[in-house]
Amino acid sequence: MPRRTRPRHGSMGYSPRKRATSQVPKFNSWPQTDDGPRIQGFAGYKAGMTHASVVDYRKSSTTAGQSIQVPVTVIEVPPMKIAGVRFYKNSPYGLNTHSEIWAPKPDEALRKRFPIPKSSSKDAWKKIKPEDIDDVRLITHTQPALVTGVPKKAPEIMEIRIGGGSVEERIKYAKKHLGKTIKVSDFTSEGKFVDVAAITRGKGFGGPVKRWGVKLLSHKNSKHRRQAGTIGSFSPGYTRPTAPLAGQIGYHQRTEHNKRVLRIGEKGEDVNPAGGFLHYGLVRNGYIILHGSVPGPAKRLIRLRDASRATVPDVEPEDVKLTYLSTQSKQGA
Repeated sequence: MPRRTRPRHGSMGYSPRKRATSQVPKFNSWPQTDDGPRIQGFAGYKAGMTHASVVDYRKSSTTAGQSIQVPVTVIEVPPMKIAGVRFYKNSPYGLNTHSEIWAPKPDEALRKRFPIPKSSSKDAWKKIKPEDIDDVRLITHTQPALVTGVPKKAPEIMEIRIGGGSVEERIKYAKKHLGKTIKVSDFTSEGKFVDVAAITRGKGFGGPVKRWGVKLLSHKNSKHRRQAGTIGSFSPGYTRPTAPLAGQIGYHQRTEHNKRVLRIGEKGEDVNPAGGFLHYGLVRNGYIILHGSVPGPAKRLIRLRDASRATVPDVEPEDVKLTYLSTQSKQGA
């Protein structure tokens, strides 16, 4: 092989860089939890960003215990509805669907997504035996009609796992909440860490310089500068997938870990900046404030999940102290 003279440009860890198949992000795994039974996820809509003053909770930081300014993201989280329950059974090839039960009266908004299935009979619960079930998940959907900043009425449908407790306790939890609404406070609380998944901002078709960060060619090049110098050797007679080529940029699913919940509020008036959030408007439902940024533009669906990786050491949920939240105008005036 020829000697490498420079590191490769662009990570192959996210390949292939193609458009996401759905605007509803998916979680491939759910962490185990000891407290419960309870839901392990939620969903909301990104309203925008602002800044806040927080007492630094990182004990090893040079500003530990001091008030610092940090960027925060506001996510509007109206209540979600539980339309059904799905039960899974382990097999040599992973989880297989065992059965599912739908609410007696599903929301009429579901008709915008698919024909509403018939409600399950009351005897359906009697056929569910805990020894035959390995996992219990809720079929939930959002209520975008309650959000004035999102121009849609069709709900997004997703599965949320019930974690904690025994299988029998999870089945009782699902039966109790079937057909009802759940709030973000049923999922998490202030000071805890969550994982965030969303679809990034789409940027269309782009060249290799912007897409992979390759170096511009010399000005003496005979044709173009913003292209790859070579896309591979003469043999093998095909282009390798590692070659930096033009293609789709953005609109990819990305998951960010360990975002801390700084505040959970019930009234949007407490967080709305003067004139509303840019490209969104006013938050009128419950909201959640996360430390840092999250993927995607305003109005994009954001999914939350229990943190699956080790969180910051020596950090207690009670340590969160948000002393100031900016509600100044974001209109540039």
